[in-house]
Amino acid sequence: MSDDIARLRAEIDSLDGELLGLVNRRAALARRVGEAKQGAPAYRPEREAEILRRMAAENAGPLSAERVTGIFREVISACRGMEQDIRVAYLGPQGTFSEQAVQRHFGRAVEAVPLPSIDEVFRRAEAGDSEFAVVPVENSTEGAVGRTHDLLVSTPLKICAEIALRIHQNLMAKAGDLPDVKRVYSHAQSLAQCHAWLNQNLPNAERVQVVSNAEAARRAGEEPGTAAIAGQMASERFGLTILAPSIEDDPNNTTRFLVLGRIGTAPTGRDRTSLVMSADNKPGAVHALLSPLAANRVSMSRIESRPSRAAKSALWEYLFFIDVEGHQDDERVAHALAELAQKAPFLKVLGSYPAAVQ
Repeated sequence: MSDDIARLRAEIDSLDGELLGLVNRRAALARRVGEAKQGAPAYRPEREAEILRRMAAENAGPLSAERVTGIFREVISACRGMEQDIRVAYLGPQGTFSEQAVQRHFGRAVEAVPLPSIDEVFRRAEAGDSEFAVVPVENSTEGAVGRTHDLLVSTPLKICAEIALRIHQNLMAKAGDLPDVKRVYSHAQSLAQCHAWLNQNLPNAERVQVVSNAEAARRAGEEPGTAAIAGQMASERFGLTILAPSIEDDPNNTTRFLVLGRIGTAPTGRDRTSLVMSADNKPGAVHALLSPLAANRVSMSRIESRPSRAAKSALWEYLFFIDVEGHQDDERVAHALAELAQKAPFLKVLGSYPAAVQ
């Protein structure tokens, strides 16, 4: 038995040496690409999405496609970091799902900057203090993030990528067992996402809303008899033990984040375009605006209405946020957008970007 283990470990050591050589060869090639770009941005979301999709498609196991793409994300991140130092602003504090989304998409070779509000995240990126911003836009359980939608209307930033993050809510505490928990801290959305589980397992525990899941974890680490609902990153950052993992009521609970910046993206063949438009206040106006999409066989994946925040807007005047399949440079999407521009009182293309790589 010991001889077999020694032989297998020797083979692993040999493969590790080969992997190290290959990774450094890749890094050297990436550096040459960076030099050839002559100052162009190091981060190209369409190129990174194509690499990750190809690796997932070619993966023969035993590693899962998700594990493989996770490994290659970090390889890409490390190579990108040789070309350019990148700052990414996100809705803080540290230990939140927003930070997890940044790491999932960009890898660890970026400077992640936590900020206290979505407004500040937009402002920092608009001012050039960070190259990119990551903001939540919708949750599959709780719906749209209104403030993000409102700020998208006026920002000069473009959507250049999206992140789909599966949300695993965990009950965590400094010590003790489930019966010891008398109070549960969490953000309002997380409490709502775990409502049924809490009713069944902690019906008598007080539920206290706080500004973030990271703040909940901080408090749970300091107060006996309390617990927090948060992501695994918060448990690691604040030294908490997970008492119950994945307590979200919806097993498919997912939050979608947007990556905002000043770069455009080229088509990849699996893209999404987001836009916002207004409609005349008359019967059939919205149907008339959507007809160019149907006429050009452009699939609409989402529509969200929001009250207009414009100073001259009338009462009950709405904006419509729409996601369609395809890139704005694709022929059918381009034709549909041109027709919409003729019909809509207001139209803004928020960006075309690769669909999220799971």
